[in-house]
This record gives sequence, C-alpha cells and structure tokens, in this order.
Amino acid sequence: MSPRPRVEEVRIQGLGVIDEAVLELSEGFNVVTGETGAGKTMVVTSLNLLFGGRADPQRVRPGAEKATVEGRVLLAPEGRAAARVEEAGGELDEGTLIVTRSVSAEGRSRAHLGGRSVPVSTLLTLADDLVAVHGQSDQQRLLQPGRQRAALDRFAGQELVGPLRAYGDAYQRHRKVAAELAELTTQARQRADEADRLRFGLEEIEKIAPREGEDVELAAEDERLANADALRTASSTAHEALLGDPSRMDALADVTSLLGTARAALEAVRDHDPELGVLADRVAEAGYLVADIGGELAAYAESVEADPARLAAVQGRRADLSMVARKYGGTVDEALAWAAESAVRLAELEGDDDRIAALAAEEAGLAASLQDLADKVTDVRSVAAERFGDAVTAELTALAMPHACVVAALTRLPSFAPHGQDEVELRLASHPGAPALPLHRGASGGELSRVMLAIEVVFAGADPVPTFVFDEVDAGVGGKAAVEIGRRLAKLARTSQVIVVTHLPQVAAFADQHLLVEKSDDGTVVRSGVTALDTESRIRELSRMLAGMADSELGRAHAEELLAIAARDKDGHA
Repeated sequence: MSPRPRVEEVRIQGLGVIDEAVLELSEGFNVVTGETGAGKTMVVTSLNLLFGGRADPQRVRPGAEKATVEGRVLLAPEGRAAARVEEAGGELDEGTLIVTRSVSAEGRSRAHLGGRSVPVSTLLTLADDLVAVHGQSDQQRLLQPGRQRAALDRFAGQELVGPLRAYGDAYQRHRKVAAELAELTTQARQRADEADRLRFGLEEIEKIAPREGEDVELAAEDERLANADALRTASSTAHEALLGDPSRMDALADVTSLLGTARAALEAVRDHDPELGVLADRVAEAGYLVADIGGELAAYAESVEADPARLAAVQGRRADLSMVARKYGGTVDEALAWAAESAVRLAELEGDDDRIAALAAEEAGLAASLQDLADKVTDVRSVAAERFGDAVTAELTALAMPHACVVAALTRLPSFAPHGQDEVELRLASHPGAPALPLHRGASGGELSRVMLAIEVVFAGADPVPTFVFDEVDAGVGGKAAVEIGRRLAKLARTSQVIVVTHLPQVAAFADQHLLVEKSDDGTVVRSGVTALDTESRIRELSRMLAGMADSELGRAHAEELLAIAARDKDGHA
C-alpha cells in the first residue's frame, strides 16, 4: 500500500520575520505554535504561496531580494495530481514532487513544478487536488463555485451514484438532439433560401430542356447556315474545275479531261515498259477519284440552301443554351451535371421539415425524461443536504458555536446542467432568527475557520483532501471548546494530513508533531526559525502557552495532564 499524499517538507527563506526555516511535517496532525510576532502565520503564508496564492511583495523580509518557498510533496504516482504534473512538463523523483515559488521585493513572481518553470495558475490547479487552506484571509476550496455541490454529492454516497449517472447519460443524449435541432432550426432560413435557388435553377434548366452535346451540334449548324452562299459557290466552282461545265462554250479544260488525255497517252505505250504501265494505272485511279469527288460536290452544292428562318431558330436556341450554360456550369454538359447534383441536394433540403419535426418530438420526450431524472437527483440531494446540515450544526455546538446553524441550500436552476438542476450553497445562520447567509458573509474570520473545520470533519470520508491547513481555527475560544477543536482536528488527521497554527495548548496537545516558531533578537534583526519539539520541549512549550512561563510547576503539571488526556483520546479512537 503506497503512502498517502502529503507535504513532507517546506523550506522558507526571506519571508516576513523568517530569515530561513525548515518545516519537516508528519503525515498526521502537525501543530505550529510560538510567541506573538514570532512568525507563525508566515507558515500558513508559505503554504499558501506554494500552492498558487497571491504574492505580496510586502511579505519579503526587509533587506532580502526575494522570498522563496520550496516544498517537497509526496504524491501517488497514479493519482490525478501526478497526471497534472506530467501535463505541465514536470517530473517526480521517486514519487516526490518539488514545488518552488519565489516573490521578489519588486513583486515579480516565479513558480517551478517538478523542475519545470510553470505559470502560477498551474499551482492553483494542482492545489485543488492537494490542499485546503482555511485561514483568516484565505478560505479556499469549499468557497469555490462548484466545489460545494461536488462535496455534497460525495457526501450523499451510493444513493446518488445511480440517479446521477442515469441523469448524466440522459443529459448527454438530450444535449446532442437539442444541438442538432437548434442547428437545423437556426439555419432553416438559409436552407430555405438555398432550396429556392436550387428549385429555380432546376426549373429553368427543365424549361430549356438541353441535350448532352447540343450546344456543340448547334454551333456547327449555325456556322454552316450563316455561310451557305459561300459554301455553295465554293463547292460549285470546285465541281466545275474537276468535271467541267458543258453548258459553257468558253469553259476551260477540266481536271477529268486533262486526266483522260494523260491516261490515253500512257495507255498507248504501256506495253513497252512495265514501270510506265503502273503509272498509267495510277492516273486511271486518279480519274475515277476526281469523278467521285466532283459528283459529291455537285450533290453538296445542291443541298446547301440559305434558310434564314432555320438560322434564326438555331441562333435563338443557342442563346437559350448559352444562358443556361453560363449560369450553371460553363457548358451544357456541365449544366446538366449541376442539375443532377442539385436535384439530390434539394431532396435533402426538402426533407428538413420532416427531420425538424422528428427531432422536436424526440427532444420533448428526452426533456420530460430528463426532468424526471433531475427531480430524483434533487430528492436524494435534499435528503443528503438535511443530513449534512444536522451533522455540521452538531459539530459547531461542540466548537463553542451552540447557536449557529449550517444548511446546504439547494436552488433550482432554470435549465438543465451537466450535474442536475440544482445549485448548492453552504450557508450559515450565526444565531436563531438570523438569516442563513453564504459562509464568507455569515461568519467572522475565526468563526469561519471553525465552521470550515466542522464541515471538513463531516465531509472527511466523502470528500477527502490530502492536506488541510487551519490558521487560528481556535480564535475566540478556550476551555472545553478548545479541547473539542483539538479532538476534531485529530479526527480529521486520521485520513488526511493536518497543519494547524494555534495559540491554545488544548489544541496543541492533540498533535502528532509539535513545531515551535522561535524568534531571537541580535540587536538589529529579528530572525525566526522552526524547531520540532521532543516530549520535554513540548511540555515546556505547553506550559508557556498555559501559564506564560515555561518552567512553571503548575503549568508543567497541566501540560502533562493535557498530553495524557489527548493520548488517551487518540488511543481510544485508534
């Protein structure tokens, strides 16, 4: 079994009245005491700085360039805090994390995590998993938004796990459907405009009804009709040149006549030389070919007619096709391809109305189911909140706040949230008849520390935190109430590390480790250090706290009695 996470050691330099000090902390209940002005509060300040608290340059020791706090923190390698360190680029040394924070006299702040320079905000994020500081001016964790609801949910235990999981699953389904519905509804106008444009284009193309390649065919026909006279003249002239014109007395010799003369000359002597016979055959073939061409030219010339009506029709059709092609693709074939794609898209868009109706019905059903689940979560939370309020109020009675009452108030949210429909706020009524106010408004600094102690004791099993820090949790109390505070801090230390700054011996007697902050005056500077006390030194310090004198016989006897009472109490709960 791996040791539980905790702060093992804190080194302080140049902070307030502390020139240099080292705190070696146990995993249980650590108490810090010392005379007024010795620098006890600087211990809490150092821990606050170490975990991302506000850097105040006025806390830098006079004459020092900067204040530095270095902490050695033991982490569970598989825990969330270790994962955060890895994400920030830091490293653990055999399960130990080194955290450093420095503040210059000019106000510059630096932070290092596992050997890596990081933003101070990273330390704050890490603190969420490691430490809860309850001081006169620093009440963290349970005063943060969302932490009170999360803590109450853990306090509710297994009774809430099932309903909350069912709600979470339903919330995600509802959110997905609602998002799709919102998208379709929001874009309905744009999609309707798109459908109108596609519909108009398809109707326009359907009205023209082009065929594939029709624009190419009509372009060729247009060219032929527009030049009919020139084509007929050219073909007639060529025909006359090849075959002649018998109706003309002045006709020149035509090609066929000349080829006939050439053939006759060669035929007369072809028997004398085979080579010449071959040439004679080729001339004969040329005569046949020219005759064929001449006939085709005659037919072509007769077929070509100027047809103004057809030409106008072709040019009108070409104008229509050109308009369609220009608007929907560039050519008729491209316009037809656009029409095919647009018909498919239009079918999709025209189906949106049906989709919206179906999604709206589904969303309404999911919302009703989600409301039922949210109500179940609220019911379980309400029972847990009442049980929690009673438990904390009982703790406050023993902590010298017998008339105070703590409630976990549930406020209904107007809409669904990831964790239900409840907002949870811890409130304190300081006396009967007083309004229940948020914790930071309903109690003074000392009272708030005691309220936080009571809450942490009640939450200890359900919402564990590795390290708790309390500053002056016993302010304004004494006697039996002080003993009860010590008991509860010791109880909290069974599951977490507890560090307490106190001036009450009744509280200090319950500690597993007693640290003394001492100051010495060399005539020029006040220097403070921290010492871990053995049994004899501890009796002397408790005697000083009780009687004001470390060597008072009465004080020593009372101190020994306190230690004995605390030891018996802790043994009884071991």
